[in-house]
Amino acid sequence: MTDITAPKNGNLLEVKNLKMHFPIRKGFLRRVVGHVRAVDGVSFTVKEGETLSLVGESGCGKTTTGRCILRAYEPTAGRILYHNRAGAVVDLAQLEGYALKPYRREIRMIFQDPYSSLNPRMNVLDIVGESLRVNERLSGEALEDRVASLLRQVGLRPEYMRRYPHAFSGGERQRIGIARALALHPRLVVCDEGVSALDVSVRAQILNLLQDLQHEFNLTYIFIAHDLSVVEYISDRVAVMYVGKLVELADTEELYRNPKHPYTEALLSAVPKPDPRLNTMEEGIVLEGDVADPSNPPSGCYFHPRCRYAQEICRHEEPALSDRHGTGHFVACHFADQLQLNSILDIGQN
Repeated sequence: MTDITAPKNGNLLEVKNLKMHFPIRKGFLRRVVGHVRAVDGVSFTVKEGETLSLVGESGCGKTTTGRCILRAYEPTAGRILYHNRAGAVVDLAQLEGYALKPYRREIRMIFQDPYSSLNPRMNVLDIVGESLRVNERLSGEALEDRVASLLRQVGLRPEYMRRYPHAFSGGERQRIGIARALALHPRLVVCDEGVSALDVSVRAQILNLLQDLQHEFNLTYIFIAHDLSVVEYISDRVAVMYVGKLVELADTEELYRNPKHPYTEALLSAVPKPDPRLNTMEEGIVLEGDVADPSNPPSGCYFHPRCRYAQEICRHEEPALSDRHGTGHFVACHFADQLQLNSILDIGQN
């Protein structure tokens, strides 16, 4: 696809109406009888140097969105506009094969599980240096020097490069994964639940490391998580997903202090409050029913079967994601202006 001139708006990535529908096949002939709408019309932008977090329950489409951006999946529809270093905009959704190779270097991923994401048959030198061998043709002493530099940047000793993954703790393995992601000097890093498998103390160390690396190398993060206490610490903006759709998007402080969607209110109510003055015995908001089936979603607003504020219009008319007051706070709810929802400061207080 031909590049077009990039607008000077500070955006590194623009996702427009992204859809990822997985076919459901049945019968001897494996005919398609339906689709799982894992991502169903998602749109957002990511500014250069910022951290945008995607949050929501398991199965809401967060990871699928990230993998579509990486082009690990071929999207069903939509546009993924990436502003490259040459000052042009490329639609990654339209690229295939060799045309994607330059962008594999610039968009990298940190995986969720530091145990299964590292090949146990490869030592650290091979794991971190593999992309350098393939893309930069490094070998011998030059490769070892580069890997040693990457290990120092993530807080590991260069002498460790001859060891295998089983010799490291979970936090150290995740540092190896981060070094691998940084090897080709990326601009955009997708962190897929990058700290969820770690102990709390180690989690804080990895989050601090990610922030330090972001400031040092001007990295842009898409941070996928379900732990909203982690998200509050690291994010500039937060996008809330439910059954493949964005239901709210705002600056982190604005969303935590002034949620506009009932689903966001329920998520915030589950965040632990480390304050002895709060009533920690009080339960959060308990959502009735089950998460909607993405292969057969309900009519109207997907959240209405579980929403305590739902009205008749919610059952029949799908709300559009819109910035109603021009403040950058997007919400998909018919009654966003009327509802007085509890913020993270309100929930749990006596």
